[in-house]
Amino acid sequence: MTNRFYGAFDTETPAGAHKTDYRNAFQIDRDRIIHAHAFRKLQSKTQVFLSGEYDFYRTRLTHSMEVAQIGRSICQFLRSAKGPLGDDFFIDADLVEAVCLAHDLGHPPFGHSGERTLQELMGRWGGFEGNAQTLLILTQTMYQDRSGVRGMQPSRALLDGILKYKTLHGQFKAPPANHFLYDTQRGVIGFVFGGKKPPASLSPGDRLNRFKSVECQIMDWADDAAYSLNDIVDGVKAGFLTIDRIEAWADGKVGDAMGVRLLDELLDGIRRERLEAIFSDRIGAFITACRLRERTNFMSRRTNRYRYELVVDPEAQRQALFYKTMANDIIFESPQLQQMEHKARKVLFDLWDSCWRNYVEPGPRVVRILPPAVGRLLDAAKGRKAKARQICDWLSSLTDGMIVRTYRRLFDPEFGSIRDLS
Repeated sequence: MTNRFYGAFDTETPAGAHKTDYRNAFQIDRDRIIHAHAFRKLQSKTQVFLSGEYDFYRTRLTHSMEVAQIGRSICQFLRSAKGPLGDDFFIDADLVEAVCLAHDLGHPPFGHSGERTLQELMGRWGGFEGNAQTLLILTQTMYQDRSGVRGMQPSRALLDGILKYKTLHGQFKAPPANHFLYDTQRGVIGFVFGGKKPPASLSPGDRLNRFKSVECQIMDWADDAAYSLNDIVDGVKAGFLTIDRIEAWADGKVGDAMGVRLLDELLDGIRRERLEAIFSDRIGAFITACRLRERTNFMSRRTNRYRYELVVDPEAQRQALFYKTMANDIIFESPQLQQMEHKARKVLFDLWDSCWRNYVEPGPRVVRILPPAVGRLLDAAKGRKAKARQICDWLSSLTDGMIVRTYRRLFDPEFGSIRDLS
């Protein structure tokens, strides 16, 4: 049965019509993401705690899988609920799953610490943003071949679904730290909007960044639901979130009825070792807190993806914010996580400096420290800004283990041998 929610505009790729087989365009998008090298790398990239430390901590891969499950469940709930959707008019769960699986592809090693460090290093060269880097991977580096085809040629709906931000770095009056796309990605915005120019009411900045397709809104809420709860579970298992620390944090901060109720439930779950079961129910509540609302904008006649928007119950949003605030204050501001940030800065700054001195501003003695393919890209890049982007792309593509091994190989005289090339 044809799904009338989508049309040829939604399935088109930058290279033209999406080539389908026994699968529809969105199933092909999802499958290509799952089998991509960049997706597999997420298993060794930090979510909160350094990947590989313990088997039960979430990595970027397991987090992405959990976001995808929540996203699919939101689609199923919206389709079953009373509203505008029906058997032949519904938000495609395969598309939303693909968006959710892809949403963290561009995140660098060392989690948010690595992202902040690359933002600092790239401040004068066009910035670094995890969402923009995801877009770069999908449109330029994933499945790139010698014929000149760049990227995985995703559907317009998938590209639009991962775009949490639509404002270019250079469109801000002052260089932002995050929440932007790269200036070189202007063409993607034009493609996503089908050549239409956003009206003045959606001026570049926060307003344009908030203008998202319904699939992107579902991904965004599924991401919030996943990490607001799962960071707490991992924090408890890691010993960062103890009853004493939680009670000390709550003293003077939690006074409203909702906060007291959530705090009591959390502490009871820790004492009874039932936290995962309790939070599993909470995820279900976050899913059923969603509904659709019709809207009118400059894209709503072109595609149903902008004719409808996701509305999340304010109570559920306040609950997610409660958990995120707790995790940030107790876990992310802890000395242990701050030490990891210090390490990330040291490793990334030293590797950046080595690349810069050997490829961008080489002295009389040049050492070819990069993999040959990366070195060729750097050599071919025209100008410092383009070379800086190539260094950034390489560093952000490394997993936690790869970047530590590379660092030790370059700076630890007792590590590595001529046969140690991985």
